Amino acid sequence: MTTHIHPESMPDYLDLNALRKVQLERLRHTVSRCYENVALFRSRMEEAGITPADIGSLEDVHKLPFTEKSDLRDTYPYGLFAAPMAQVVRLHASSGTTGKPIVVGYTKADLDVWSSVMLRSFAATGITHGDVIQNAYGYGLFTGGLGAHYGAERLGATVVPISGGNTERQIMVMKDFGVTGVCCTPSYFVHIIEKIKAGAFGFEDLKVRVGIFGAEPWTCEMRNYIEQESGIRAFDIYGLSEIIGPGVGIECPEQAGLHIFEDHFLMEIVDPQTGEPLPDGEEGELVFTTLTKQAFPMIRYRTHDITSIIKEKCDCGRTIKRIKRIRSRSDDMMIIRGVNVFPSQIEAALLSLRETLPHYQIILTNKGGLDQIDVEVEVMQDLIGDRIREIEEMRKRISHAIENIIGLRVPVHLVEPGAIARSEGKAKRVVDRRNKQGGAQ
Repeated sequence: MTTHIHPESMPDYLDLNALRKVQLERLRHTVSRCYENVALFRSRMEEAGITPADIGSLEDVHKLPFTEKSDLRDTYPYGLFAAPMAQVVRLHASSGTTGKPIVVGYTKADLDVWSSVMLRSFAATGITHGDVIQNAYGYGLFTGGLGAHYGAERLGATVVPISGGNTERQIMVMKDFGVTGVCCTPSYFVHIIEKIKAGAFGFEDLKVRVGIFGAEPWTCEMRNYIEQESGIRAFDIYGLSEIIGPGVGIECPEQAGLHIFEDHFLMEIVDPQTGEPLPDGEEGELVFTTLTKQAFPMIRYRTHDITSIIKEKCDCGRTIKRIKRIRSRSDDMMIIRGVNVFPSQIEAALLSLRETLPHYQIILTNKGGLDQIDVEVEVMQDLIGDRIREIEEMRKRISHAIENIIGLRVPVHLVEPGAIARSEGKAKRVVDRRNKQGGAQ
């Protein structure tokens, strides 16, 4: 596939010396803006004995204090804004499932930057001004819907702002409108695949060739399933509301890592425990400093996403760095019998077998004071029946596949297709029943 290069995507190919010069200039401006306008940033820099004048190189970013998600909640709603509300033209917020929502603001210039990085994201996947994009990310306070919408419009593509839900209508629109690109969560697109396969026509009757999937971690095995079942190319997009929304990074046609738009987002990899910076190639926690945000700049924001920077240059020719796809978060980690376990490891094991479907749930319980893990997984309809011996052998194969990856033998429960609830947004992979049991027993 030939990538359509739009003039606004050219920063992806900047000479490295020129890129670093741009980054340093913007970093110094951002640190000054935060110091002058945000009380939390100023007090922490004073505690660390740092002033904006101490930032003389990109490496000096390591002198600055970290920002945590709790800081955003503690200063709710506008305590971290670096622009007066008269200049804030848009507000978004997280779902607030763990308490107060995180509120983020945008000036007109911030929205311009957001549209620009989303334009570059779409262009990197080969989408052009002639494509019809069905945007099934949720509109509203969630940043996904409007972020994708304005980026695709700016590229000149035709946008269908369908938002999430109503899968039957999604499929009808996909066919009738001649949709060529789809934006949604990967788990929701798997649900769309199921509905199409059960319907009167197939993907060969559609024009869809590209999927832009994000808002939840997903594995290479999930990508393989989507591409094999639908015939499209599935691209991973990365972003988070605290930094800008979707558009922080995207895969190119090489599908060999996420390119980060470094002219707007300065990234580091740090040790999750010590916070010490790690060299390129070593796995750790991803940290971002925004370089061009006006209303809601972030200094050394800890994402809790676990990844590493890919040292080698990408074959696509882009000079901006890549990271390995996000497969886990440090705060998603489960410790089971002393072993660190991530949901993505369970998914990779399940999708390595042909009998399983990409629908599963991890059930956490507590027995005898110890955390326990059970896995429920859907299997093909024709494998469910009265053949008890064959079903037991299949269950053992699945259990063995999980054990090979995480090093633990866990109970596996096979369920029929459709038994696990579907989501029109982010899939709920982990069900924690430990608190309902009254804690450790």
